[in-house]
Amino acid sequence: MTVMNPGASPTVTLVTARRQRRHVRAVVATLAIVALLAVVVVMSLAVGSRPLAFPDVVAALFSDRRDATGVIVHDLRLPRTLTALLVGSALGVAGVLMQAATRNPLADPGLLGVNAGAAVGVVVAIAFFGVGTASGYVWFAFAGAAGAAAAVYLAARPAGRGGTVGLVLAGVALSACLGAVVRIITLADDDTFESFRFWAVGSFERRDTDVAGQLLPFAVVGLVLAVVVARGLDQLRLGSDLARALGVSPALVLVASGVAITLLCAVATSAAGPLAFIGLLVAHVVRRAGPPGLRAQLPLAALTGATLTLASDVVGRVIAVPAEVEAGIVAAFLGAPLLLWLVLRRTTS
Repeated sequence: MTVMNPGASPTVTLVTARRQRRHVRAVVATLAIVALLAVVVVMSLAVGSRPLAFPDVVAALFSDRRDATGVIVHDLRLPRTLTALLVGSALGVAGVLMQAATRNPLADPGLLGVNAGAAVGVVVAIAFFGVGTASGYVWFAFAGAAGAAAAVYLAARPAGRGGTVGLVLAGVALSACLGAVVRIITLADDDTFESFRFWAVGSFERRDTDVAGQLLPFAVVGLVLAVVVARGLDQLRLGSDLARALGVSPALVLVASGVAITLLCAVATSAAGPLAFIGLLVAHVVRRAGPPGLRAQLPLAALTGATLTLASDVVGRVIAVPAEVEAGIVAAFLGAPLLLWLVLRRTTS
């Protein structure tokens, strides 16, 4: 219920009412996402080629039993669930930051060349170092992602285009070049292609706790940095001149945002491979249902990204039992029409 102030102007009253409605909508959306995430987590632990009853899952989860159920829960499904939550949270926050930094509703977290750089790292690990496990090539992927992002920033600096346009152009160009490198190596070596193609579609299969544990510190740094730069990005929306008058350095905010996006995307891509539409879709969902202010939107973005990513993994396990469809394929198949519906609804409303 909106309390009317007799002394307030109609415009102020209308703005206040809109803010209150948006806060209520944000609270409802957050509670709904939390409830849905809890359901998806339970399903992730119970659903697979061997379904488990909920009481058995709970009993195995809170004990050290090493029977068949305990091994499935602790060694197989819990690690991939935690990895999916980490990856989804990172992609969700990175998507919101990317669109806020570039002021482009079509900007994707992988626009900085992170996905292409990680792909080169994985291909090099497989082709030249004989690495064949996720925990083995995770650092190669992370190094490739970080190196690609650094190259994009160095290439964009001489452009002098306010930061965002130059970054986008440099990211697209570098991604094309790195993609060509990947194709050259994989076409020249059939064994490398066979190993690489399973990573390239995005999957959480056979992910152990070591993968998430190794990348967790980088994700934490990226999330903390995202919270720190959120206020500056909000002020940049008012214009660079006004932001400077408020004590904000546009260049510093954009660089810090880029570092946060790079860390979060590198973590996600290194752990699971490229996952399409997650960051892009989360940014649109949060912008419609989230509270005003980027800092307040980040927790909802993390929750939404984790829910969508884990749900994609769960759906991939049940639609082709006893085989699996990789989470990256499911995310692209389900995310594309949902994103199209959100965009069309926004343009027609």
